[in-house]
Amino acid sequence: MRALQLLDSRRLAAVDLPDPPPPGPGEIQVRIGAVALNHIDVWGWRGMAFARRKLPIVVGVEAAGTIVAVGDDVTGLAPGQLVAIFGAETCGHCEACLSGRENLCENVGGIRGFHVDGLARELVNLPARLAIPAPDGVDATAAACAPVTVGTPQHMLFDNAKLKTGQTILIQAGGSGIGTAAIQLAKAAGATVITTVGSDDKIDKAKALGADHVINYREDRFESIVRKLTAKRGVDVVFEHVGVDTFAKSMFCLKRGGTLVTCGSTTGINCEINLFQLYQQQLRLIGSFGCSVRNLKESLAKLADGTVKPVIDTATSLDGIDDGLARLESRQVFGKIIVTL
Repeated sequence: MRALQLLDSRRLAAVDLPDPPPPGPGEIQVRIGAVALNHIDVWGWRGMAFARRKLPIVVGVEAAGTIVAVGDDVTGLAPGQLVAIFGAETCGHCEACLSGRENLCENVGGIRGFHVDGLARELVNLPARLAIPAPDGVDATAAACAPVTVGTPQHMLFDNAKLKTGQTILIQAGGSGIGTAAIQLAKAAGATVITTVGSDDKIDKAKALGADHVINYREDRFESIVRKLTAKRGVDVVFEHVGVDTFAKSMFCLKRGGTLVTCGSTTGINCEINLFQLYQQQLRLIGSFGCSVRNLKESLAKLADGTVKPVIDTATSLDGIDDGLARLESRQVFGKIIVTL
């Protein structure tokens, strides 16, 4: 089978690997149809795994494909079904997994494509419990965007930030993959959406997704505009994933008692915060990583009913993934880069 391996920092190669064996008990075998690129792939590409791993490693954390075989003891899944794949190798038996909080698994084997072999390959065997059937009307490209692109903001906005109708939210980097999904999710929930983008050509695109106000953060001080838009009250929620470049200013945008939820740090991992502001304004800072299997199911349902539509920037083949990762790293994208197999 064809697969995409990271050989060393910034050096990817499409290689031929042996086909996997028939799936074992409780497993299924999936033929991958589409892989969606994410910043965690960029980190892996840069060699920023933050954990020991053995190279070469197959890349790709977010994907969907069609079941080609099922092992013994598998029920509810059958060959021919399109499935979205959960992005981590969770144990399935710890307290977190059993309570439906798989992204807090106590014995996680690693993130696919980052710590362990990922999904940018033609065939993969995996536990059946980590493959979620796509509803009718959801194709492979949309299903590939469910585990991270939609699942991450679904978890951030509703499990963590508890976003409600009538609230106001600031979504940083609205042109990113998760930013485009967050705009749609927040708007569908009845929130007023303010978002930032890095160039004027992205403003109308963000408004078309439902953003009420769009700020070019390279041209304007977004924190000043947010305070003005909210009559100096501040927003109820900030959706953060940029990191050092925006974090302190994002905190300044919050109303008293507001919530900042973050899932990323694409501009660096260390920053200073104003502790006086944190406790005096009674702010809530919440870290969020990935999603649960429940969130993945919710995301597929929202893709099926049109609440969220995947925004595709570029589609490429395995051979074009280097260019895709470079485009993602440079923040030239609006939406997702999809690798089709």
